[in-house]
Amino acid sequence: MADNGNIKVCMGLSGGVDSSVAAWILKQQGYDVFALFMQNWHDASTTLHGDCEWEEDRFVAEMVARKVGIPFYFVDLSKEYRQRVVDYMFDEYEKGRTPNPDVLCNREIKFDAFLKCAKKLGAEYVATGHYCRKETVEGPDGQKIHRILAGADPNKDQSYFLCQLTQEQLSQALFPIGDIEKPEVRRIAHEADLPSADKKDSQGICFVGKVDLPTFLQQKLKPCEGDVVEVFDAYYETDGHYADIRRILQSILRDDEDSLKMITDYVSEDKAVPAASAGCPFDPEKIATLSDEELMTLSQPVKYDIKFETETYRSGRKHIKKTRYKDNPYGKIVGKHDGAQFYTIGQRKGLNIGGHKDSIFVIETDIPNNIIYVGEGHTHKGLSRSCLRVAPEEIHWIRPDLRMVTGEIRRYRVRIRYRQPLQDATLIMRENGLYILFDTPQRGITPGQFAVWYAPVEDALSTRAKDTSVEMLGSGVI
Repeated sequence: MADNGNIKVCMGLSGGVDSSVAAWILKQQGYDVFALFMQNWHDASTTLHGDCEWEEDRFVAEMVARKVGIPFYFVDLSKEYRQRVVDYMFDEYEKGRTPNPDVLCNREIKFDAFLKCAKKLGAEYVATGHYCRKETVEGPDGQKIHRILAGADPNKDQSYFLCQLTQEQLSQALFPIGDIEKPEVRRIAHEADLPSADKKDSQGICFVGKVDLPTFLQQKLKPCEGDVVEVFDAYYETDGHYADIRRILQSILRDDEDSLKMITDYVSEDKAVPAASAGCPFDPEKIATLSDEELMTLSQPVKYDIKFETETYRSGRKHIKKTRYKDNPYGKIVGKHDGAQFYTIGQRKGLNIGGHKDSIFVIETDIPNNIIYVGEGHTHKGLSRSCLRVAPEEIHWIRPDLRMVTGEIRRYRVRIRYRQPLQDATLIMRENGLYILFDTPQRGITPGQFAVWYAPVEDALSTRAKDTSVEMLGSGVI
């Protein structure tokens, strides 16, 4: 880049190794760089270790700025963070949905409130330590198009967290380490003798730290004891909604596809997961004939309504009268919880339920009745779903020029959580929302999380001759 010294860049310096190396790279490239550290959280009582992480982070960030040789500034955005991120989290959990605070932080804080502060200090761009790449190209109409590509390090790609950014926000963003893999970032940090070279990566909620989530949420959400109900396999044999899902999926199979999968193949996202399926098992022409009602049926999770009757019996020598639940073929009350709003679909930690051979997972949270439904094992039917829906008002296109129109069907690659390998899927746009139909069932589709869709970078607009990466095109709240 020619004469970078005329371009003023604000580096969002967090005190971590990634933003430190990003600052060092920008300085080496000749940009007019300054560092801005933001404090977004004050309450140390909610973190697991109880001390103020931000104070240590600020101290390290200041040392990094001195080492790199750039000015250092500080801004307190804790009011904006609580209003735009934390309050939204509380509201979503209260509704039984699971939000992603890191996505919200990028959309509402780093590339909005923080960006505005940076511009007041004269910055033309804001840079962060995200592992993703930005590419600016010229569209057919001569307008600039800003693209987000997956990071070069497949194990650290953080594009997912930027899935709600707009073209305007991207036009002012830089991601200096997107082309570098994490081990190389560490090597550069050591070579440059940066104070953060050996600092561990941050964990937990963005800018809050590692927290015990129920304790954190109890700041506003009241604990309320309820039942934990284990759902048995027999429930699905008689449930009409599950039967409808099976029937609809069966009706759109390709003629040469002889079996329908209703349960996910993989056990853990940390283990081997096929990056691509063997091919779409569904016929696109048959998909196109599905009614809005059928698509809505596919996208809705199974709801549970298991009634338990009691019976009295006499126990012990004195034949003391006691009450117990009658055996039920569809389920069993296996424990108690402190509030259904504190749990999320797919969760297996913190349930404290013993006596099972395999792990127990949350498969549904009934907030109005304060019941948690669970299932045993990775292959439990309640964990897997093949289709999800994004409401019209929740659909966000990073590339507005590629926006789908009603009735359109496209093939994209999708992830429903950070670090999940990309999954092949068919996107179907209807007036009542965007439906995502996966080639293979997905485990733990969670309301409130973001579904993000990508496409291979292999079109004429790309400036990278043989790029085999993917571009993030859009996202939506499940």
